[in-house]
Amino acid sequence: MEDLIHEYRYIALMIGTFFEGETAIILASSLIHKGIFNTLPTVCFAFMGSFISDWIYYTIGRLNGKLFIEKRPKLQAKVQPVTGFFQRNKIQILFTYRFLYGLRVIIPLIIGMSNIRPAQFLFFTVVSGFFWAGTVTFLGYVVGVAFGVSADAIQENLVFVLLGFAAFGILLGYLVQTFVKKNKLT
Repeated sequence: MEDLIHEYRYIALMIGTFFEGETAIILASSLIHKGIFNTLPTVCFAFMGSFISDWIYYTIGRLNGKLFIEKRPKLQAKVQPVTGFFQRNKIQILFTYRFLYGLRVIIPLIIGMSNIRPAQFLFFTVVSGFFWAGTVTFLGYVVGVAFGVSADAIQENLVFVLLGFAAFGILLGYLVQTFVKKNKLT
């Protein structure tokens, strides 16, 4: 596995952050201390994957968001409360949406359907994207050093690693939902 990681590490990281940001970046950054990944390329490739993802959903929202949402009743039910929340908290959301686990597809769609122009969105995606990538890379590095993470350990315990990240994501999503409901943000 280590040879595979060495050969495709940054491309795999970019693809991973496109689909599942935190899991991919934490796995990669936890191997920085072993020299398998380097900090700056890790941040940059993680940023690129999330940036491309954000812009795809923003463009869908911008070009045909309302029709896209209308054809997907389950997504429409999730979009309505988030739209209201976004309208009341635009600037805060634009700077922090990368950290809102479970809402990263819906929020760029909603931003695309809003009056936020592409140049404005570009500014916010660059600033918030690099901040997110840097923060999560730092956290992954700390985890890697604290637990002595290695590529072999990840390979041997891949199921447990993925289950741990999934549990963390579910817990984080639950906490965000609870916070939103408790503070009547929707």
